[in-house]
Amino acid sequence: MDKLNFSKQELERYSRHLILPEFNIEGQKKLKAAKVLVVGSGGLGSPLLLYLAAAGVGTIGIVDFDHVDESNLQRQVLFGVDDIGVPKVEAAKRRLEKLNPHIDIKTYNTWLTSDNALEIIKDYDVVADGTDNFPTRYLVNDACVLLDKVNVYASIYRFEGQASVFNELLEDGSRGPNYRDLFPTPPPPGLVPSCAEGGVIGVLPGILGSLQANEVIKVLSGVGSTLSGRLFLFDAASFETRTVKVHKSPDNPLTGEHPSQSGLIDYQQFCSGERQPEEELETKIKTMSVEEYLALRTSGEAHQLIDVREPFEYEIAEMGGELLPLGSIEKNVDRIAKDRKVIVHCKAGKRSADAIERLQGAFGLNNLYNLEGGILAWAEKVDADLAKY
Repeated sequence: MDKLNFSKQELERYSRHLILPEFNIEGQKKLKAAKVLVVGSGGLGSPLLLYLAAAGVGTIGIVDFDHVDESNLQRQVLFGVDDIGVPKVEAAKRRLEKLNPHIDIKTYNTWLTSDNALEIIKDYDVVADGTDNFPTRYLVNDACVLLDKVNVYASIYRFEGQASVFNELLEDGSRGPNYRDLFPTPPPPGLVPSCAEGGVIGVLPGILGSLQANEVIKVLSGVGSTLSGRLFLFDAASFETRTVKVHKSPDNPLTGEHPSQSGLIDYQQFCSGERQPEEELETKIKTMSVEEYLALRTSGEAHQLIDVREPFEYEIAEMGGELLPLGSIEKNVDRIAKDRKVIVHCKAGKRSADAIERLQGAFGLNNLYNLEGGILAWAEKVDADLAKY
């Protein structure tokens, strides 16, 4: 049977698409012939993958390096409790094949990096970015621009989300705006916390991921008007929406009037601002691994453990440290020991690093150590009873 012909089961499955006058059999054929790469199978990727698979996109690629964790289940509806500990790409493939056996699922259980991005992306028609960090977001954008691929984008934070379509091929043969036209460079490090640090309401990625799937289907089928040249903004708390125009920027380093970048770069460094030499960083913020802290704790050496998370986080899981939330850390400097090592921790290490920077800058303290990976690393490597946090 011709690959673009449909079996009786497929015609029945896609019947609600086929009776749409604007879509019909030709739109469904376009979906079946299409190849879409989804980067990230978490909060955004879960609904995105489910709806693309259900819609009949012929080939779906999934890039993700992570394993399913219990904390994912609050929003990552692709997974269930039986998937905890399983690589996300494996659990996703298994779920999607049960949803639609007529499509092909390809998996990449790896980080997307400057070394592999072009090789992975080159065979796909559209890339849907479901990532939650700036290095990968800029990497996906730049790879799509270099390879002339469409980038369907969304991001979420707390109660807010946004979506757009970047680098779409326009009727005149040119390409629409890309992510670098909107955000030429990333924000200063620490200005925008990750969802792991700042939280996210569980239904928000479901809403934005579904919108992404809608935009992917419109790009592939040619039905409707996509978000190319527009940025959709959504506030789940107030239920307010806005759509703002996105214009091409003459200063875009890839596609502007004077391009300064012709390939992929080191995105970790790019998104971390100007890097200091490692030895300077080490004198600025001293760190301690969880293994080193365990040895310190076991030795009986006098020290102080400070937890800079919020009280509600402390109630969920704690390591026995003294709770001094980041927002009030300077006001409580008198509670911080000056005559022994002080180990500062948060959930993953970002807020504790910020706390140490503040304390060293304002009070000149030099006995502070940031616990690398925070309580998450402690749960993973030392105390499995905290693993549900």
